[in-house]
Amino acid sequence: MSTLLSPLLARRMTLANRIVMAPLTRARAGRGHVPNALLAEYYSQRASAGLVITEATMIAADGCAYISEAGLIDDKCVEGWRSVTEAVHRCNGQIIVQLWHPGRATHSVLNSGAQPVSSTDRPILGHTIRTPNGPRSYEPPRRLGLDELPTIVNLFGAAAQRARRAGFDGVEIHGANGYLLDQFLRDSVNDRDDEYGGSIENRARLLLEVLDAAIDVFGADRTAMRLSPLVDFNQIQDSKPLELVRYVAQQADRRRIAFLEIRHADHSAPMEQAVALEVRRNFRGRFFRNGGFDRASAFETIRRGEADAIVFGRPFIANPDLVERLEKDATLAAFNPKTLYTPGPGGYTDYPTLTGRVASEVHGATGSTRRADSSASPARPAD
Repeated sequence: MSTLLSPLLARRMTLANRIVMAPLTRARAGRGHVPNALLAEYYSQRASAGLVITEATMIAADGCAYISEAGLIDDKCVEGWRSVTEAVHRCNGQIIVQLWHPGRATHSVLNSGAQPVSSTDRPILGHTIRTPNGPRSYEPPRRLGLDELPTIVNLFGAAAQRARRAGFDGVEIHGANGYLLDQFLRDSVNDRDDEYGGSIENRARLLLEVLDAAIDVFGADRTAMRLSPLVDFNQIQDSKPLELVRYVAQQADRRRIAFLEIRHADHSAPMEQAVALEVRRNFRGRFFRNGGFDRASAFETIRRGEADAIVFGRPFIANPDLVERLEKDATLAAFNPKTLYTPGPGGYTDYPTLTGRVASEVHGATGSTRRADSSASPARPAD
């Protein structure tokens, strides 16, 4: 019987365990969006996860939503990320990159004056975004024209190419949390009447085109996708979430991607359980679930076959040795919310392990851990 600590084969990726590190925006790359030695240390500290998924990573120079977020927008970013992937691989870990575009969930101040873009021209209301000039209300986005959508697809494809050059083991397409692809996918935001709006098939078109562009680079067996049909982050909902999940899961299944991740608002809620069941019925690949799991619920979900892996976000912030802590049923440390997005190592790479030592002192960027053989509102972590 599989447990949370059992190895897992996800197409061509073999995970040493079923504990996955979620994408967590931490804003430590600097204003140039180039990953640095601090990111290499942070990710390598957490390389005992069966799989590490990076923070949401920019595909376009004018697609920034967090000050100092990491990107894959040029050759400097490729070299920066290569230092990260090499550090994780030296620790016998596996790491894939999550690619995103924020769409309307950004501000022109963060993007040299460029107006946000979306499926719609309606802004996010009632929330603010952090900028170098302080909190700002979200601006009305510019509705993307049909002739611009191939450019969006090409931006994702080019970023995937850079990710491959940087040494990543695969790629996850961010179709969740109210960002650009989700702004096309869900009908509370997408108000278009063209071939990218209206029906579920039309609203999913851009997401699937982007998924295909990533598959062209990495192959389906190293490509994944994230959805969050019930998460209302960035003021988004859908009127028929189960039908939406069913269609996208079927399309992902046809493409035979490595895994499909669902970001739940609360994995135990009845509607979230219904979403999970729709995925299981319609997607025969590996199913990863994320959203409020603790040790007991994670082990039980794997035991019941209701997921193939559990994705942990916040627990990985203050517990670089989360795998060991879950294995030993040890107490989990709490993270400091004041240092989620602050520069430097404080609240980033200085959380201690169970032994009381900082993780870099135990493994370091050249250390060794076990691995199976294998050839916003920015007020909370964006996991």
